[in-house]
Amino acid sequence: MARASGQGWKGGLMALGLAAGAPGAFGEASDPWPPGEGQALAASLCTACHSAATVARSSGYSAEDWATLFSTMVALPEDTKARLATYLAEAFPPRTHRAATLVPGPHRVTFEQWQVPTLGQRSRDPVEGPDGRIWWVGQWGNLVGVLDPDTGAMREYPLPEGTYPHSVTLDDAGTPWLLGNKNGTLQRLDPESGEITVFPMPDSAAKDPHTGEFDGKGRLIFTLQQSNRVGRFDPATGAIDLIELDRPKSRPYGIKFDGAGQAWVACNGGPCLYRIDPDTLAQTRIDLPNQESHVRRLDVAEDGSVWYVNSGAGRLGQYVPSTGRFREWPSPSGPKSHPYGLVIVDGIVWYNESGVRPDPLVRFDPKTETFQSWPIPSSGVYAGILRHTRADRAGRLLIHQSATNHLLRVTPE
Repeated sequence: MARASGQGWKGGLMALGLAAGAPGAFGEASDPWPPGEGQALAASLCTACHSAATVARSSGYSAEDWATLFSTMVALPEDTKARLATYLAEAFPPRTHRAATLVPGPHRVTFEQWQVPTLGQRSRDPVEGPDGRIWWVGQWGNLVGVLDPDTGAMREYPLPEGTYPHSVTLDDAGTPWLLGNKNGTLQRLDPESGEITVFPMPDSAAKDPHTGEFDGKGRLIFTLQQSNRVGRFDPATGAIDLIELDRPKSRPYGIKFDGAGQAWVACNGGPCLYRIDPDTLAQTRIDLPNQESHVRRLDVAEDGSVWYVNSGAGRLGQYVPSTGRFREWPSPSGPKSHPYGLVIVDGIVWYNESGVRPDPLVRFDPKTETFQSWPIPSSGVYAGILRHTRADRAGRLLIHQSATNHLLRVTPE
């Protein structure tokens, strides 16, 4: 499998976000770094990208596993690497406070994984093109990349400054479109020349394009989470139309289409789903029964039922539009498991539990109402987070571990 390119340690820190002003930037005076040899080193290097609280909340690792983990994020000289790993293992040893509940079963899966070239980029949202290549975005690395899974060859394209792409989706011709989460843009990439065409939002209040899907008529329907909007973009005319959702702070997140061409949108900010008509942009809100719910991702089954992850309550849910019926099942790792990415393949619901460690891939069979789960690997450790799941034409799952800069392909057997 592919491995990271040989960046120098300073270049790795740049990718981690120190120079880019990434979240959790350096200099938190109250960070809870335990005393010990290497304390200052950890405080300076780790907080280039993470808050100390993020490290403290981790499951903890041995020195060998800490070294494996941060080597997926930044390249360091060997002596620095050894000092940092030793300190982290003493300060944050293995713990079980966030242990996942893995469910055994009769089914098998095979994981293939590739580490992307630019460290610290937070690779995410892989999607298959017509030629079988897999596209992804590096949100913190401000780039889009493409992988040939047959050869392991990868190419990365820089994006305009400040884009911080949240997702990539492909039109019918296989052209990559990027959603600029920090600069309020949609962007089209010419894979041959690397040229980027930028389409800014027509409204300054529409700041954060998030996730998008093409509707079958050549139009991109997309969410804007913090802006509480849904947009429609027609590449043929360049027109962008926006609507504000009628529930304040709904925070529209994931989006998928049903068989009738209607868009379904998840509410990460509250207990609701939305159905959006792509032709008129008419919105229909469906309120979830549990007011503590919030939904990251969803998908629509062949029978028209909408499956969603109730991230706030740690449950898997189903809504049947024809009857208005809701059903929910507790996710195996409990109410704090924070289910995240979800996709339906051949009638089976697949999702992950991002609030526990390892981050498990969960299989749910609606016919038998049974679960099975597997730890998602990230190089030699289990430490990443899956944020969006899609499938390729062969029915394999395309996933990622953004914290460790890995792309994965999962083959159910």
